[in-house]
Amino acid sequence: MYFYGGQPDCEGGTNLMREQIANRSPVPRRATATSSYLPANPHRAGHQSGLHPEDQPYQSTELEEDEQHYPRRPASSAIRYQTTEGNQVIQQGHRRLVIHQGPPPKPKRRVHWLFFLGLGMISMFLVWLLLQSLTSWWTSYQLNTQYGFPRTYQTDERVGFGDSLIPTHFIALNLNGQIEVIVCPAGNCTRATIYPAVHLFGDNAANVPVTVSFADLSHTGRLDMIVHIGDQQVVFLNNGTQFKPQ
Repeated sequence: MYFYGGQPDCEGGTNLMREQIANRSPVPRRATATSSYLPANPHRAGHQSGLHPEDQPYQSTELEEDEQHYPRRPASSAIRYQTTEGNQVIQQGHRRLVIHQGPPPKPKRRVHWLFFLGLGMISMFLVWLLLQSLTSWWTSYQLNTQYGFPRTYQTDERVGFGDSLIPTHFIALNLNGQIEVIVCPAGNCTRATIYPAVHLFGDNAANVPVTVSFADLSHTGRLDMIVHIGDQQVVFLNNGTQFKPQ
C-alpha cells in the first residue's frame, strides 16, 4: 500500500488487492467432497459460489434413497415346538419345517422296466436249465432202477434150441457201448453163445438200454431174435440150431 501526502491511495490499494486475488492459485477440492456446487447466479444474489437466489434454487446431482422402492417383508411370527419323536418343528402360517434328528434318509432309486424284463428272462432260463437237469436225473434214475448199470436185460423164450420143454435164457448187455446178447440153450449157460450186435459211440453210449424180443419174421415156424437198442433194432434169424444176423 502506498501513501501520498500522508493519506493512503485508496484507488491504488484497491487495484493492488484485486491483482493479488487474481494471481492467487485456486484452492484444490477436498477428496472427501461428495457433491459439486453450481456457480453463483449472475443476478448477484451473493458474492460467493454456492449462494443462489430464489428464482434459481440449488439442484443436487445426488439421489436420495426412498424406502418405498424396496420390497418390505410382511410381519410374521413362527411357532416352534417339539414332536413326541424328539424332532423340532418350525411352523409359519401354512408352512411347516421339521428338523429330524440323525442322518437324512437315502433317496429311493427308481428301477427301469428293462431291469425287470431282463430279470424275468434270466429267471426263465434258469428254470429251463433246472427242468432239464431234473428230467435228465429222473430218466437216469428210471433206467438205473429198471436196467441197472451196466444196462442189462434178461428173458426166457422157447426157440427150439436144446430141450424143447425148457426155454432158452437170453441176457442182453450194454457193456460201455458194446451191445451183446448171451444165449444159454435150455438154460444151460455152460453151452452159452455170445452174439455181438453193434458198438455204440458217444458220451451217453453206456446209458442206452438194450432189450430183446421174438417174432417169426422169416415165416419158417421158428422165432427170430430182435435186439432193440434205444430207437434202433438188429434182427437175428433162427435156423434151428443158432441165430444168424439178417
